[in-house]
Amino acid sequence: MAKKKAKVVKICKLQFMAGQAKPGPALASAGINMPQFCTAFNDATKDRRGEIVPVVITAYEDKSFDFVTKTTPAAQMLKKAANIQKASGDQKQVAGTISVDQLKEIAEYKMPDLNANDVEAAMRIVAGTARNMGIKIEGFE
Repeated sequence: MAKKKAKVVKICKLQFMAGQAKPGPALASAGINMPQFCTAFNDATKDRRGEIVPVVITAYEDKSFDFVTKTTPAAQMLKKAANIQKASGDQKQVAGTISVDQLKEIAEYKMPDLNANDVEAAMRIVAGTARNMGIKIEGFE
């Protein structure tokens, strides 16, 4: 979409429901062609309906843009795996539990966006998120 010589004006990190991006104040601040972005984003994420999709938008001075979609946030995936609506505000209070297999599945999905060299390191990162949310992982130390 963007021309090679166009200057980067802004980089925005936003989150939208997959296939449901709409023009609004968040996109207006990016300074891009909102309807064009919404159409492109919705087409790119139509197979991920029901998920929150983080996106990094690079806006150029000629109003063109590029965007990169990321994986669903770990917190959302952990809540879904634990079958809870809301995480605990207190780490010591257990809001729900997940299995090691569920943890590994989430870690494997999140690998492209995590700063981890292997699945075990990714599992420790996701386990830390779970611990902060009050989600217990059965059989994981």
